[in-house]
Amino acid sequence: MKIKVLKKTENELKIEVEGAGHTLCNLLQKRLLEDENVDLAGYDVPHPLASNPIIYVRTKGRVKPEEALLKAVEKAREMNKKFGEELQKALKT
Repeated sequence: MKIKVLKKTENELKIEVEGAGHTLCNLLQKRLLEDENVDLAGYDVPHPLASNPIIYVRTKGRVKPEEALLKAVEKAREMNKKFGEELQKALKT
């Protein structure tokens, strides 16, 4: 998976993620929107045959957008780990 920075300013970040799909982008968008420092978060898949979505983050200025995105990634990792643990418990019963 390759990530290309398309735009980076003090409170905006736009990246292209090669090979990602709606699942990853939607998860990150939801985690970003939970952050009170994020003003806007979204993604776009410009062409359905070229799966290179563009993720966009705009913060309110208190944190950098890349920090908000990294925080969202960490929240997604924690959620995935917790899901795996709960699934293992459920399958043992």
